[in-house]
Amino acid sequence: MTPTRDPSAATRVIHAACPHDCPDTCAIRVTVEGERLIRLQGEPDHPTTHGALCTKVSRYAERNSHPERVLQPLRRVGPKGSGQFEPVGWDEALDDIAARLKAIAARDPQAILPYSYAGTMGFVQGEAMAGRFFHRLGASQLNRTICAEAGATGLALTYGATVGMHLEHFAESRLILIWGSNSIASNLHFWTYAQAAKRAGAKLIAIDPRRTETAEKCHQHIALRPGTDSALALGLMHELVINDWLDHDYLTRHVEGWPELRERALQWPPERAAEVCGITADEVRGLARDYGTTAPVAIRLNYGMQRVAGGGNAARLIALLPCLVGAWRHRAGGLLLSASGWNKPFRNRALERPDLLAGRQPRSINMSTIGDDLLREASPDFGPKIEALIVYNSNPVAVAPESAKVVAGFRREDLFTVVLEHFLTDTADHADYVLPATTQLEHWDVHASYGHTYLLINEPALPPAGQARSNAEIFRQLAARMGFDEPCFQDDDLSLARQAFEVDFDELRRVGWLKLPVPEAPFAEGRFFTPSGKAQACAPGLPLPDHVPNHESAERDPALAQRYPLAMISPPARNFLNSTFVNVKSLRDIEGEPLLEICEADAQARGLADGQPVRVYNDRGEYHCVARVSPRARPGVVNGLGVWWRKLGRNGTNVNQLTHQRLTDLGEAPCFYDCLVEVAPL
Repeated sequence: MTPTRDPSAATRVIHAACPHDCPDTCAIRVTVEGERLIRLQGEPDHPTTHGALCTKVSRYAERNSHPERVLQPLRRVGPKGSGQFEPVGWDEALDDIAARLKAIAARDPQAILPYSYAGTMGFVQGEAMAGRFFHRLGASQLNRTICAEAGATGLALTYGATVGMHLEHFAESRLILIWGSNSIASNLHFWTYAQAAKRAGAKLIAIDPRRTETAEKCHQHIALRPGTDSALALGLMHELVINDWLDHDYLTRHVEGWPELRERALQWPPERAAEVCGITADEVRGLARDYGTTAPVAIRLNYGMQRVAGGGNAARLIALLPCLVGAWRHRAGGLLLSASGWNKPFRNRALERPDLLAGRQPRSINMSTIGDDLLREASPDFGPKIEALIVYNSNPVAVAPESAKVVAGFRREDLFTVVLEHFLTDTADHADYVLPATTQLEHWDVHASYGHTYLLINEPALPPAGQARSNAEIFRQLAARMGFDEPCFQDDDLSLARQAFEVDFDELRRVGWLKLPVPEAPFAEGRFFTPSGKAQACAPGLPLPDHVPNHESAERDPALAQRYPLAMISPPARNFLNSTFVNVKSLRDIEGEPLLEICEADAQARGLADGQPVRVYNDRGEYHCVARVSPRARPGVVNGLGVWWRKLGRNGTNVNQLTHQRLTDLGEAPCFYDCLVEVAPL
C-alpha cells in the first residue's frame, strides 16, 4: 500500500495477530497514521513469524477495504438465497431478532442453534460473549468437528492431550516426514524450518496423495491412496519390528500396550501395506529404513490425512511411530499435529460461562451434519425442529459437506437465520438479517496457536468501518434485549481479552506475545498426559488402533466403486483459506477458476483434454469446473481444489456438492477426502 501521508497525524505501531485457521498464527506489525493504514507486515521479532506473511494475509488490507464489504445491517426482501436485502437500522434489526428468538425460546430454546467455527481463531470474537449468550439462552450446543476433530481425538487418546514438539526444533531434525500437509501453501513458517534442516543435510519426505508444491521440493514423494495412511503406518511398524529398529527401553518404560501393537504390526508386511496404499513394497521398506535408522527424526502431520472414515485410527498409529524409535528423546524428534493442548492450562475455563446453563443439558448438533439436521422434523430422538440459526465466523453453505442438503435447509422459509459477516457470502445470501462485523484490524482479541507455543494479542488499529460492530458487541446488545441482566454481559471486549488467559496481560500487551513454558524435549522421559503417564497403544477401555477403510471404497462398497472409480480429495487452493479470501480479486485472479486436477492416463481414458470444462458427479450431485491434466494427480485420484464460493462457480456449486455427511471413526468429524466420483466432458 502507498497511501497519501498526513504529516500532521501521529504514526503508531500496533501489535496484531493473524486470526485465520492456520497453524502459523502470525504476529503482525500494523503501522497506522491517524486512522489510515500505512503498512501491514509480519512481526520481525516474533520467533516463528520472523517478518514473513503468506500471500493471503499480506493482502489483508485489500480485504479490509473491499468495496463489497457489508457496512450496515441488512434485512431480507427477496426469496431465501437470492441475496436481496434492504438497509435497516441497528436498533430495529436487534429488536426484531431478539423478539423472534424470545418467541422461539418460549417454546423450546433448543430450537435455536449457533453455528460457528474458525472464521476467527480469537477467543474474544470467537466464543467468549457468544458462549455466554447461548448458555444463558439454553440453545442447542454445536459440536464443532468440521476440521480437525478426528485427528485431535486420536492424538489425545495416544498422548493424553493435543500436544507435540516445538516448531522451531524441526530445523535440527535429520529426517522430516511431511505427512498430509502442503506446508508451502498452508504452514509456511514450518516450511522455513524444514528448509533450514534441508540445507543442513536433512532428508525431507512428503507423504500425500497429491504431488503438492511441497512434495515437489522434498527428496521423495510417496503418493498413497486417500484414506490409507493407517495401513502405511502399520507397514512401517512391521519393518521397524522385523529389523529391530526399535528403542526397547523407551517402549518398555513409556508405551502402554506395546506387545499388542507389535502383534498387529506383524500382520502388515510391506506387500500388504503397499497393496492397500497403491504404492510399492520397496517404498514401504525404504521409508521404514530411513525412519528407523536416522536420528533425530520428526513428523509434521497435518489434517488432510484424517478427513476419512479411519482418520482417528490413522492419527493414533502415526502418533505412535516416534515412540517406537525413541524419537521423543530428542528435542528435534517426535511429532507435531497440534500444539493447542499446551495452552489449555493457561485458558480461563470460565470465559464462556457454562454455569449459565444452570443445570440444563441442551442437545448437541454436529456441525458436519447440518445438511441433514436442518431438514429434520421434531422427534423424541432428535428433539425440536431447528427454527432459528445464528451464524458467525463460518460459511456453512460453502464449506459444509453435501451442500445440496445444506442449501435446502437454509432455504426453508420457516427457518429464521441471522448471519454476522464481512461480506455477502453464500451463507449470508440465505439470511433474514445480515449484521456487519468488524475485521481483525478493528477489534480486540487474544490468540493461541495450534502450530506453535506462543500466545498473541490483537489490538484494534483502525476504527470500525461503516456501522460494523464486533461479534462480542453484537451478542452483548442481543443479551440486553433478551433481558439477560447478569453482570458478565457487561464485560467489554478489552475486559474479555484480559479474562481469556491466566497470564500477565500487561506483559502480553507490551510485547505482543508470550512464550508458553513448554519443555524443550517434552516427552524425553515419557510423562505423557494419559492416566498412566505412558503413550497409549491400547489401555483399559481403549481398543488397539487399526486400518479402517474409507466409507466410499472398493473394500466397503465394490458396486459404488465400479460406478464411481475415481477418489476425489478437495485440498484448499493455494491462495484461499477455506472459503475466506475467495472474494479478494487479486487472489482470485491468481487462482483463475475452479479446477479439477486429473492425471494424464485417467484423462485420456475419459477423452478429456487440459483446460476442458468437465462435470464431476456422483449420486449426490454434479459440479462443473475445468480439467487440469497434471502430474499433481496420481492415477485413480482427482483433486478438486476448493473451497470456492458456490455463487462464483460455473453452475452455482462447489466440490462440497459431492461430499457426504458420514462421519469419522473417532471425533464424529467429516470425511471430505473420502469421496468417490466420475468425470465426464461438460
